[in-house]
Amino acid sequence: MSVQKLNYQVNGEGKPLVILHGLFGMLQNWGAQTRALADEFQVITVDLRDHGRSPHSTDLSYPLMAADVRQLIADLGHEKVDLLGHSMGGKVAMQLACEPDSPIDKLIVADISPVAYDNQHSSVFAGLQAVDTNRVRSRQEADRCIAEHVDDPSVRAFLLTNLYRHEGKFAWRANVDLLFSHYSEIRKAPAMEQPFEGPTLFIKGENSDYILPKYQQEILKWFPNADYKIIAGTGHWMHAEKPEMFTSLVRRFLTQ
Repeated sequence: MSVQKLNYQVNGEGKPLVILHGLFGMLQNWGAQTRALADEFQVITVDLRDHGRSPHSTDLSYPLMAADVRQLIADLGHEKVDLLGHSMGGKVAMQLACEPDSPIDKLIVADISPVAYDNQHSSVFAGLQAVDTNRVRSRQEADRCIAEHVDDPSVRAFLLTNLYRHEGKFAWRANVDLLFSHYSEIRKAPAMEQPFEGPTLFIKGENSDYILPKYQQEILKWFPNADYKIIAGTGHWMHAEKPEMFTSLVRRFLTQ
């Protein structure tokens, strides 16, 4: 198993809280939560492999991504941390929590379940692959390419946070080709080994379908001490749509 050294940032002091982003995300997506929580916690935001400023790899799976995070926690000198993961990052978090000798104390899973999902990103990948980074001359031009496949301007804006200039031309921070070729791995349930007995909070966006009643049995199988909260009027990115409410739930759970 080839472990990647991940890019990360540390803010604040106190008990360590590690935050993991979702597919096509990066640590910068969690600025609001970092600013709000750094007065009570040592907030460690992470770029998962093949995302943000972390290295691009040739393989991707939840055990691999969890091993990267475990190594980072060890490198920082922590025996135990609290862990928050959103979407794909939530699956990484569940993977690590349900491994032997897990370094996780409290676990927060944001809008994802420990199950396999159908393909929900074909239009996103088509939009990203429509952008010729060797030829595109502006972010507006890239946005027009993606818009042929992705209607929602907020989703396009999120995807375009990955676009940056490198050696005079545009490039993707996310390893788009690798993520596309390994998308079947991303869709899978985490390869969990044993139930996580620690305190666990699942937070659902009311209008999102990533956590559904039919998944409850599987959730309780692996997380018998799970609690649930719903943020009204939000979708999958509820931490961006209602950051104060999301952060309040996180703080209350971690400090109770």
